[in-house]
Amino acid sequence: MSKPVSGDFTKTPGWLDWYTGPSKPSFQLPPGAVDAHCHVFGPGAQFPYAPERKYTPCDASKEQLFALRDHLGFARNVIVQATCHGADNRALVDACLASGGRARGVATVRRSVSDAELQALHAAGVRGVRFNFVKRLVDFTPKEELLEIAQRIQALGWHVVVYFEAADLPDLWEFFSALPTPVVVDHMGRPDVSQPLDGPGFGLFLKFMRQHPHVWCKVSCPERLSLAGPPALNGQTAPYRDVLPFARRVVELFPDRVLWGTDWPHPNLKDHMPDDGLLVDFIAHIAPTPELQRKLLVDNPMRLYWPKE
Repeated sequence: MSKPVSGDFTKTPGWLDWYTGPSKPSFQLPPGAVDAHCHVFGPGAQFPYAPERKYTPCDASKEQLFALRDHLGFARNVIVQATCHGADNRALVDACLASGGRARGVATVRRSVSDAELQALHAAGVRGVRFNFVKRLVDFTPKEELLEIAQRIQALGWHVVVYFEAADLPDLWEFFSALPTPVVVDHMGRPDVSQPLDGPGFGLFLKFMRQHPHVWCKVSCPERLSLAGPPALNGQTAPYRDVLPFARRVVELFPDRVLWGTDWPHPNLKDHMPDDGLLVDFIAHIAPTPELQRKLLVDNPMRLYWPKE
């Protein structure tokens, strides 16, 4: 894959570009595996970045994403709208349409979106919307507006993806509980992995999932959550070892409501850029049996994104 650029845009200072030349995973993915969380950025010259964006990334095209898909051994992708594109879903739609049915999308929409626009997104392969509550990435959207959007997409059979920091779960609990669609939590709600696995912080998230059968969880992004880092940094025997027990606990407790994704091209990382092959090897540690691996990578994402296939 060629080195990324940023079209006519100037990248955010210190931006880390995605890892070129990823390794071939040791872990063999089951047939039909889905990378259920990844992004496309631009290219900026074709799909300009949003004026209100909080960062300007490197370009990361659909061709580069699909090349990574094939290199790692995935069959399909779920492409999530990146905040650098705001509610302009053209890059996402373009990638879904170019995939030959092998990609689905999670869009960002505003209250002003028309029914015709929602139908067009559905025809392109969009099956959900993302609500982002991470203040460093997006500006605040009133919850009543988000609830109105959720009610409108319910008729399409879509779901809501939510991204938030662990400390904000108590304030968001009632809102998430009121959503009329399935709810998919990004990256385990970003737990603090320096705290005990059985401590009150992660315990609250597990309680939330236990009490709400409409809530799913992505056990993804160990590179964002880890304090120890990958083996290349410190000689560990397992990748991102400090995140493993948290992700494994979710997989074992809720095997029918978990998803996994690479998060390529890994926006806004500060200390290192992960090898995507190494991230795939992480899966065998959090879903240790073939049955759990198939649920995580095939059965669950197919049920949510390709229910008729």
